Amino acid sequence: MAKTKRQILEDLKLMDVVIELLDSRIPISSRNPDVCEMTKGKKKIILLNKCDLANEKISQAWIKVLQKEARTLAIDANSGKGVDQVLRTIDEMMQKELERQRQKGRVNKTIRVMILGIPNVGKSSLINRIAKKTSMEVGNKPGVTKKKQWVRIGKNQELLDTPGVLWPKFESDEVALNLAFTGTIKDDILDRIEVAYELLKRLYVDYKTEILERYKITQEEAKKLEAQENSIYELMQIIGKKCGAIKQGAIVDDEKVARIILEDFRNCKFGKISLEEP
Repeated sequence: MAKTKRQILEDLKLMDVVIELLDSRIPISSRNPDVCEMTKGKKKIILLNKCDLANEKISQAWIKVLQKEARTLAIDANSGKGVDQVLRTIDEMMQKELERQRQKGRVNKTIRVMILGIPNVGKSSLINRIAKKTSMEVGNKPGVTKKKQWVRIGKNQELLDTPGVLWPKFESDEVALNLAFTGTIKDDILDRIEVAYELLKRLYVDYKTEILERYKITQEEAKKLEAQENSIYELMQIIGKKCGAIKQGAIVDDEKVARIILEDFRNCKFGKISLEEP
């Protein structure tokens, strides 16, 4: 982390515009607190990526808040939604600077843009979408980009993708859990069952109907559940039975149930959900 941060600080000296990519569902938890300080004084665009997975009204509320700091847009790099607007915004921000350069006789100045974001937030997918090619390695798992990569787009723009950098210590368990729910922290280094339990516990408060519908749980079953002491774990047991996550001896496979719940959330099977509100 320290090595990558030093490299980013060095590269920032060459940049005209910085794009900070956040996850629309968790704009605060997905924001490296060092980035604000590192990019101070730079022209900046904040992008709320994966907007197709987030609650639209909440995303619009986030845009109003973040707009006070920098130009903020909601995009979805996978579908391409909002990406054209990103390119137009870069051009608008650089218009005056390019005009000044032209007056000095520099007609072909290259605009250099750096994309910053934590692992698995969609940096490589965004660059692929902008560049309209798929030459870069992209994957729905943290840590795919291992080193910085330049991509030329158009005649006078270059994008620099950088490795996703987390910070050394999370301020709270909530931040850590939000990153785990969305897949930023690798599943294989955490207790997946505990993460799924905490996610289900949180979703059952605001998205109870969606949970019940997804797993075909009746209101009667739900009432019985809620009367029990450890209702969330019992809910996981019911989900396991409904989804056929059973191992030898007719016992529910907790690990498999956890994987089902996390994948359903990440693939928007419960609907568009934002875990943080401004």
